[in-house]
Amino acid sequence: MKIVFFGSDKFGIPSLEALVSAGYSILCIVTQPDRYKGRGLRMEGTPIKKIASRLGIKLFQPEDVNSRESVDYLKKVNADLFIIIAYGQIFSQEALDIPKIMPINLHASLLPAYRGAAPINWAFIKGEEKTGVTIAKVTAKLDSGPIILQEETAISKEDSVVSLEDRLAQIGAKLLLEAVVAIGNKNYQLLPQDEKKATFAPKLKKSDGAINWNTPAQDIYNLIRGCAGWPGAFTHYKNRLLKVHKAKIFPASKSPACAGEIIKADKEGISVATATDNLVITELQLEAGKIMSAAQFISGHRLNIGERLVTKTL
Repeated sequence: MKIVFFGSDKFGIPSLEALVSAGYSILCIVTQPDRYKGRGLRMEGTPIKKIASRLGIKLFQPEDVNSRESVDYLKKVNADLFIIIAYGQIFSQEALDIPKIMPINLHASLLPAYRGAAPINWAFIKGEEKTGVTIAKVTAKLDSGPIILQEETAISKEDSVVSLEDRLAQIGAKLLLEAVVAIGNKNYQLLPQDEKKATFAPKLKKSDGAINWNTPAQDIYNLIRGCAGWPGAFTHYKNRLLKVHKAKIFPASKSPACAGEIIKADKEGISVATATDNLVITELQLEAGKIMSAAQFISGHRLNIGERLVTKTL
């Protein structure tokens, strides 16, 4: 079976490597164009481009996958399957009609839940206890095509966005091989999604990381985990941006406290009042500073009990 692989994010790397190891013919890898990145604004290729170079597979980097030039190029490749994983562009119907069999996608959720660009992040933010991966036929409507295979995994208390993404990428690679074998043997079903159960996971914005201290500690804890890496969960301390990287929940005392009020600060963490229970900050980063433990932060900043953390909109 002849395949064109579309991907840009590192999430697709295990799947690409699994296909190559299994002996499938990858005619071409399509990834996003190189972009300027980092503080130095250096031109850099996608993680998938770097893998393509190592594997010696032909690379195609269209600015618009639906352009006339791109569609004509992909038609000439003459593929049986398009495999699309975290590519970063939405396909036109004309592009989706190119492969002889069909275009399929690996998505990091149990569709129809969390359609969109950031399913792993939103699973954390919404406090989900499980998630998974889905192999589905790609249609013009985002992440709404019929399902071929799914696999579920639990979200543990120890998981972060990084650890869960890595696990889902590995599960997805295994499931993708199963799907490709089934498609090759014409031994699969296309199960329609239940539109009534659809939820959405749009790309995160900086403002999504804003901590609302008037919400329960559990919700803030979920936000911190879901925004890990980028955009980061944030509040403000003495008018300076303060990112919260790690925290834990501790039952509130009987004495009332205003939301955002610092009620305790020691080597165990900085306890802050919320709508219910206290959030104990254990790892944080003040604007223009480095990530540090609560103990390190306290040693360099004079925290007063009763001071408040106040979140401003970015």
